[in-house]
Amino acid sequence: MSKYSQYEPGCDPLSPNRNISPITSEIDTEGNLLVGGCKLTSLAEQYGTPLYVLDEATIRAACKSYVNALNTYYPGKSLPLYASKANSSLTISRLVASEGMGLDAVSEGELITALKGGVPSNRIVLHGNNKSEKELKLAYQNGVTIVIDNQHDIEQLSEIVPEDGVPAQLMLRLTPGIECHTHEYIRTGHLDSKFGFDPDQLESVLIQLKQMSWASLNGLHAHIGSQIFEIEPHRDLAGVMADALSLARKIGHSVRDINIGGGLGIKYVQTDDPPSIEEWVKVVSYSMKEACLSRNLELPRLICEPGRSLIANSCVTLYRLGSRKEIPGIRTYLSVDGGMSDNPRPITYQSSYTACLADRPLAQKDEKVTIAGKHCESGDVLLKDILLPSPKSGEILAVFGTGAYNVSMSSNYNRIPRPPAVIVNNGHADLTQRREQPEDLLQYDLIPDRFMEVG
Repeated sequence: MSKYSQYEPGCDPLSPNRNISPITSEIDTEGNLLVGGCKLTSLAEQYGTPLYVLDEATIRAACKSYVNALNTYYPGKSLPLYASKANSSLTISRLVASEGMGLDAVSEGELITALKGGVPSNRIVLHGNNKSEKELKLAYQNGVTIVIDNQHDIEQLSEIVPEDGVPAQLMLRLTPGIECHTHEYIRTGHLDSKFGFDPDQLESVLIQLKQMSWASLNGLHAHIGSQIFEIEPHRDLAGVMADALSLARKIGHSVRDINIGGGLGIKYVQTDDPPSIEEWVKVVSYSMKEACLSRNLELPRLICEPGRSLIANSCVTLYRLGSRKEIPGIRTYLSVDGGMSDNPRPITYQSSYTACLADRPLAQKDEKVTIAGKHCESGDVLLKDILLPSPKSGEILAVFGTGAYNVSMSSNYNRIPRPPAVIVNNGHADLTQRREQPEDLLQYDLIPDRFMEVG
């Protein structure tokens, strides 16, 4: 077998975010694409399509890259958290925990998944700009760190935490006023944001929390965006966070953690050139160290929250090609048995992906086609004008880089059941998510009695 390098010259096994395909991708002697030692066409036959295929080795490699780089470049304590909004499951929670990582959750569902998946509660943080009372109680009762995003969080927690109870472990989110060149919907660091306290609110909030016996403020948090290829904004962020740390400690808070968020980009198509995990961590670590030293601050524990860069490139989604429509001189459409319900990113963000035929990945690409989904929506297009080797109905199409925000943003549009997921390693495939059945979609439906009346 040979390494699958058609789409990624110079595969980087230590930084999966820089590869289009999973790091275990290979071609067998018959020309079929394998991931994790498993032939993709065989997985499609066994589990059906669409199918999410997660490569365990790629996820573990990304986890190790973050842990090792922080240990190498940051002289203080550190903790990478997996941003589980990218892809939340019991299996992934257990896997990242086994690699020494923590996890950030943004809902009751993600929090329960993390706890039941085996992530230690002292390595979990709860985010969210509109947390419910139920979510806050669950986090508090399990000793999870709660990220204070607004006054509503403070007001609710002041009622939730008993007077003689253990203080709530808190982190304060601020809006740093730093913009990155990314999609408008995934910019979260500029001042016009629904997240966090603005800089001019920071001092008053810190004073307010200091006066509350139930509040134990241990950290500060900021996040400047997603799918970022730039390094300079993270240098700027270090200075902002160090100033906030200095202010918090002067007011009397024993802040030990600085959480600089995540946002490192990945390679979806050949023209993408994201920094490596090591390079990103090195810049973040050195910047925070220098910002603290210049202000005579004791180094905090450095926390980051990789999501997309940890999970996206580990996954391949398999589809079966179906109908063809040729519009002479304009476009040829090939439809697959999935679409916007299992990957809403193209229609939502105009996101681009790379794909190949699983049984002929290295064949000469001689036909330009547009891959359309099966949903009743003209915009349900997964890949526009891509080259494939004369694709035929029934063949398996492999779409790369689908590990982040595909299953987590999936829906039942047109009452399409969600696909299953498998995790592969050393030739073994294990089901991590069962395929929904059409009947499953009816389990919460009700027909009022009056609709059952005859006549």
